[in-house]
Amino acid sequence: MASKKTTAAKTNTMSLPVSGIAPYKEKKGEEYMNKDQKEHFRKILLAWKQELMEEVDRTVGHMKEDAANFADPADRATQEEEFSLELRTRGRERKLIKKIDEAINDIESGDYGYCEACGIEIGIRRLEARPTATLCIDCKTLQEIKEKQMA
Repeated sequence: MASKKTTAAKTNTMSLPVSGIAPYKEKKGEEYMNKDQKEHFRKILLAWKQELMEEVDRTVGHMKEDAANFADPADRATQEEEFSLELRTRGRERKLIKKIDEAINDIESGDYGYCEACGIEIGIRRLEARPTATLCIDCKTLQEIKEKQMA
């Protein structure tokens, strides 16, 4: 009995991609992807996008301020490697921002929360863990198995 309570407590304290937004509390008998749920996910996506955009601004500022022409080749190489890693991270974040924008468009069109492959509900908890998810867990698992087989 204690293990069920522990599991439930862990589920309720899950962290969202954005801090400061509480997990959605489903009401008994409510319709999936109703107005409140859509607004909850829109808020998560917009806050997440804002955080990523602020990080991009910080990186640009950092690279402008810290850019120096070091005489020592080792120092120059260290700086170039640091900048390269930052740019690679920002590239991944740029792709994530594109996915966030697509998810926001899906909310507006009414497609958000439904699997692109089979059309079933993705689920509130999965979307809170990965707000840009476009596949249900079964289709995503199948996709990953196919990718492993092709590699």
